[in-house]
Amino acid sequence: MSAAELDQAVQSLVRQIGHWQQPRWAAVATTGNVPRADLVHRLVQEIANLTADAEGEPRRVVPRLDNDLALPDQLRVVAADLIVAGPGAEALARAAAEVTATRSAL
Repeated sequence: MSAAELDQAVQSLVRQIGHWQQPRWAAVATTGNVPRADLVHRLVQEIANLTADAEGEPRRVVPRLDNDLALPDQLRVVAADLIVAGPGAEALARAAAEVTATRSAL
């Protein structure tokens, strides 16, 4: 798995969700029985955790912002942070798999 492949997966998800308004974020995801916004925030947190691990830093909680419309931007930022951290192929593959699974669940 390469950084370019992860970036492509993230961009595909952002294209899918970037135009959503609040009612769509609040709707229950097709799997998981949770709001779509919760599912995407969980993805953001998972990628942030992978970044912390790659940097040898402690994991930190990613704040849940008041406006769910910020989630695509949060996803872009944490994915870029992970790529900059230079993780191994295994971490990139795990992140890409999480992105793909989230996209399918929405």
